[in-house]
Amino acid sequence: MTDDELSTFISGDETDKALILPPDLPQGLPEDERYFLLLITPLRACAEYKPKFGRGGKVGMTVEQFQQMYGSDSFYSWIGLDSPLMYAAHKAAGGMTSIYRQLGIGSQWVLNQILQDYLGLSKEEAIWSYLVPSSKAKPRRLSLDGRIELDHLQNMETKNRFQEWLNEIADKLLLPIHTRSNIKGIVIEARQGYKSKDSKRQNADILNAANAYANLYIPVLVLFSRQIDSDVAQRYTQAQWLILQGTVEDSTTESLRVI
Repeated sequence: MTDDELSTFISGDETDKALILPPDLPQGLPEDERYFLLLITPLRACAEYKPKFGRGGKVGMTVEQFQQMYGSDSFYSWIGLDSPLMYAAHKAAGGMTSIYRQLGIGSQWVLNQILQDYLGLSKEEAIWSYLVPSSKAKPRRLSLDGRIELDHLQNMETKNRFQEWLNEIADKLLLPIHTRSNIKGIVIEARQGYKSKDSKRQNADILNAANAYANLYIPVLVLFSRQIDSDVAQRYTQAQWLILQGTVEDSTTESLRVI
C-alpha cells in the first residue's frame, strides 16, 4: 500500500470500508508478524498527519505554513494563536481521531485474515455484502467485515463446534425457534472500540442487522477493546446484535476468546 493510498485514510474521503483493502504482505512471514503488520500498517498514516485549518485539499499545513498564515492575521497574532503550541494542539486533536480510525481498519484486516487462516475460508467466503435500493440508477452495495457460514466450513469438528456456538448465541439473543432453525451463520462488523454516539453509524448498523437476519445470518459486533458506550451497547443488543468484547475472561458469547 502506497503512502498516497494511506493518506486517503486521514482525509476521510473514503467512506466505504470494503474499498480499503489490506496490503500484500511478503510471503513466508510468521503468523504473528503478519497479524502485527496488518494491524499497524494503517497507523503509518497518523505519523504524517498535518492539520488543514480549513484550507481543503488532501495535504495539510506544516508548522511554518501555519505560523505564516496565523501570523499574518492581525487578530489571531494579537491573541497569540500563531504559537507553535496551537499547531501542536490541532495536530494532536486530528491525529487522535485518525489513530482510532486507523486502528479500526487494522482490526478489520486482522479479523478477516484470522477467519481465513483458522477456518480455511477463502477471501470471498470471509466477507459479506448485500444490496439495498438507492435513489440512483443502481442499488447500493454495503459490506461487513467478516462472515462465517456453516456450509463453508470443511472440517467437521470445527463445523459442529460452530453450530453449538450458534445455538448458544440464539439462546442469548432470545431468537424464536423458527428463526434459529434457519440461521446459516454469522456476519461480523469489527471495531477497535465504540465510544462514539454517532446516530448515523448506529442507524446504519441497525440496517445491517435487519439485512443480516433477512439473509439468515446473526450479526456480531467484534470489539478488539472493551471500550463501548453503555447506551450504544444497549441499543445494539436490543437490535439483536451479539457483542463480543476484547477480553478472554468472559463467556464465549461475550468475549473474543471464541475467535
